[in-house]
Amino acid sequence: MTRTAQTGGKQMLTEQIYAHLRDAIMRGNYAPGDALKPQDLAKEQGVSLAVVREALVRVVGDGLADRLPNRGFAVPEFSDRRWQEIAEARRTIEPVLLRMSIERGDVEWEARVRAAHHRLARTPAFVPEEGEHYTEAWSEAHRVFHRTLLEGCGNPVLLETFDRMWTASELARRWSTHRNPGRDGADEHRRLEEVALARDADAAAEALTRHLTLTAAALTGDTRPELAKEA
Repeated sequence: MTRTAQTGGKQMLTEQIYAHLRDAIMRGNYAPGDALKPQDLAKEQGVSLAVVREALVRVVGDGLADRLPNRGFAVPEFSDRRWQEIAEARRTIEPVLLRMSIERGDVEWEARVRAAHHRLARTPAFVPEEGEHYTEAWSEAHRVFHRTLLEGCGNPVLLETFDRMWTASELARRWSTHRNPGRDGADEHRRLEEVALARDADAAAEALTRHLTLTAAALTGDTRPELAKEA
């Protein structure tokens, strides 16, 4: 086997283990703070330790695991501060991108926003066979809707920043489901679509900030009405 073939094979295995770990963490197979032991994972998956370590480094880059000094890798601890910091970053950047989208987006962008919201609204958030977490289909529809709202900005660098923040906040968003199950997220998404397509930048930025604030508040258990109004 040539060196190039060996390298390609290793990269493929790393991609497979990375996808496996990412999906397992997102499904809730690991609890907050659980250790991700490279030796155990290598044995379980039948791959080398080097492949597992490379995959874990990628998972850390996604914000779905931590690399702890002298302690290896672990799923992030449940930390109100951690998720509030992620929410703060999103509240700082995403309303700005939404304003840019409303200013720059064309009729094709409007059509994509409407289609993305329709898909989200028609996709069940929960089904018995997928347990207590959001369905994979709904989670993807949710991501696409939020990203589509911002794509009108036309800046791929800023959209890459959104992608990284979204992945980092995905665990927090899923965990928040159990902290505030009565939240009407469907109405919040409907409002976002309405004000964005009405080209009301101020109302859209306010609605998005409130939406992100409520996600963080739900996770920390702080669901005071005045907190949502702070946005």
